[in-house]
Amino acid sequence: MQERLKIKNLSKNFVLHTQNGAILNILNNVSLEVRDGEIVALCGPSGVGKSSLLKAVFGTYRISQGDLVINCGAKEIHLAKASPAEIIELRKHTIGYVSQFLRVIPRVPTIEIVANAAIEAGASSQQATEKAVALLEQLRIPKKLHTLSPLTFSGGEQQRVNIARAMSAPRPIMLFDEPTASLDPENKTTVLTMIAGLKKSGTAILGIFHDRNDREFLNAREVEMEKYKEPENA
Repeated sequence: MQERLKIKNLSKNFVLHTQNGAILNILNNVSLEVRDGEIVALCGPSGVGKSSLLKAVFGTYRISQGDLVINCGAKEIHLAKASPAEIIELRKHTIGYVSQFLRVIPRVPTIEIVANAAIEAGASSQQATEKAVALLEQLRIPKKLHTLSPLTFSGGEQQRVNIARAMSAPRPIMLFDEPTASLDPENKTTVLTMIAGLKKSGTAILGIFHDRNDREFLNAREVEMEKYKEPENA
């Protein structure tokens, strides 16, 4: 299995301009790699930078030092030096991100939200719609809801739509931020099985899975993030 993502001595801090320029160090010298067909689970209590690391890999946060190397097959992209255009291309073709929250344009039907992800990846409209229907049914979203905006749905339903959208066009690298947090046991098992399927197909997965049983189900390699937190007396 080749390394798909390499993180080298990554640090991230925030300057709090509203608090006299105080510097908040979130991550300190993080180094890890994720290979194709592997799941790496970021572990540790709240506040150790797990979600911040996912956002750095997705290009939402610019890192303060170190490097993020993305293997795109034909070439490597150093994310710390990447231009906004390069980051957009990485998101289109290489890196997918599933957050805890569904962010969509109001009034757009659920079926379109899920299908559009596949269309953007090159599928025909018919193929994308058929795949979207299959995914929504697999995730127990009733057919009567497919033509409605998911913003009217429950938290658990919205999370399943989020998962369906990601699964309709998975990227070689997938980032998951607590993907089962709002789900009942039956849907949780379904989602974990889908993520395990991505792993089996060769996807490199970096995620936050708080439940130890979930990590064991996925046979994830655990990385303790607390060691990368700034010491209290620093």
